[in-house]
Amino acid sequence: MNADVKLVLDFLNTLDVEDDTDVLRSAAEWHAWAHARELTPGPIEDATRARRALREAAGDPAPGPGTADTARELRIPLDVAFRVSPAADPQLVADDAVSAVFTAAMRLGVLGDWRRIKICPADDCLWAFYDESRNRSRTWCSMQVCGNRVKARTFRKRAGSTGDDDSTAG
Repeated sequence: MNADVKLVLDFLNTLDVEDDTDVLRSAAEWHAWAHARELTPGPIEDATRARRALREAAGDPAPGPGTADTARELRIPLDVAFRVSPAADPQLVADDAVSAVFTAAMRLGVLGDWRRIKICPADDCLWAFYDESRNRSRTWCSMQVCGNRVKARTFRKRAGSTGDDDSTAG
């Protein structure tokens, strides 16, 4: 997994629905997250708005309040530099955490990989993952866990609504 994918997924997964944790609930946790990635944290409000917008752009089935506005256009000041060198390709670089995440997301978009960033549709999961399938058809973060749970629930509903008359024929 490349560094851009890892950074974007790490940022999107600062919200963990299953464990009911959110790095962006406290400035201390947000600062620790950013510093662990050698980034400057920046305002937590910007990070919260950025995460909400990026999660919706990745297909979050449970968008937060005010998401309709952020989906169209999100205005957060970014600190991005363009680095050029005769010895390397030009690069966009950012030290601020939100700027670095947006820069990584834009690189994924330019490469056509953004559509591979997805949010698990299980309402008790909502984990961000990278779809590595050839045709980009993966739906669940884990077919063994979330996909299986949903398929089992659907089967039980279907089996329960049809009754057991057919299964007891004798």
